[in-house]
Amino acid sequence: MRFSRILFACAATAVSATVCAGHLPPIQPVEQVELPRFMGQWYVIAAIPTPFAKNTYNAVETYTLQPDGRVRATFGYLKGGFDGRPGAFHSTGSIQPGTGNAIWGMQFIWPLKAEYIVAYLNDDYSETIIARNKRDYVWIMARTRTIPQGDYDGLLDRIKQMGYSLSDLRKVPQQWPASSQ
Repeated sequence: MRFSRILFACAATAVSATVCAGHLPPIQPVEQVELPRFMGQWYVIAAIPTPFAKNTYNAVETYTLQPDGRVRATFGYLKGGFDGRPGAFHSTGSIQPGTGNAIWGMQFIWPLKAEYIVAYLNDDYSETIIARNKRDYVWIMARTRTIPQGDYDGLLDRIKQMGYSLSDLRKVPQQWPASSQ
């Protein structure tokens, strides 16, 4: 009995130390995402990228709503430069109930799901920020290949306010042939 009290006290202390060590509060998702409006193609403007996306060009994330309510995501890119080898990753997003469709579990490899929070979405669904509570990855995406500098600076400010360091943020090069516009 005494051992279990000591164990409990140690666990409580560890939890308190973790909470008090300056961890940031959870990222607040947007109130509501209208899934049909969110679907489609998003150009990755900038990101703190995952390891497989560190040197991508012309990165585009495309979402398709499935009949079962999940979201099919395809991340397409060129590896290493505009003349690089095309690549793609596929994942499936499961929307967490009660989150206004703003928090998803993105599954790349079964059974693991990565947290995906729609942390910002402008009114016309033309710019978004996707974030994670760990503050390890973040994505600025838009419906257009480029955005005005003022918009970009505003999105960077939002990311900083969420508690991210911008030192690893990479602006993703987007340069498309005139025929693909």
